[in-house]
Amino acid sequence: MNAKPHRSQKPLDRINRCVPLRAAVLTTLMATAAPLWAFDVPSGQVIDLQEVLIDDTSGTSILRFRFLAPEIARDGGTMSYVDSAPDIESLCANTVVPYIAEYALTPEVVVISLADRAVEFGQPDPDATQFFDAFRIENDTCIWEAF
Repeated sequence: MNAKPHRSQKPLDRINRCVPLRAAVLTTLMATAAPLWAFDVPSGQVIDLQEVLIDDTSGTSILRFRFLAPEIARDGGTMSYVDSAPDIESLCANTVVPYIAEYALTPEVVVISLADRAVEFGQPDPDATQFFDAFRIENDTCIWEAF
């Protein structure tokens, strides 16, 4: 897949001040797919941001927010899609909408995904559990879209 990571300068200000370490740190962050930030959601489950991608390969501008949510795992997880749906809506309203405003992005569609483990974008992982929802943003409001 040819989606591009969205790299803003603000979240990485501390890294940018350390110019000699910048490339090594960024490479390490990208290679390990380590969580970038953690978020509070209605269910209380632990959710971390894996990455934000801008995907325009289909001719449609799609902003993808990929989150890690270990509790949705089929084996040993405690969260179903029904339990996680309010979390996805909360992530849209409280994370995606401000992010779009801050970086003046204009996606046609926003896709929010939760995965129980880091999965490379576009690569199958039959052992992974993943939930996806799509939204359009109108007047700073997330409107659910059917896939």
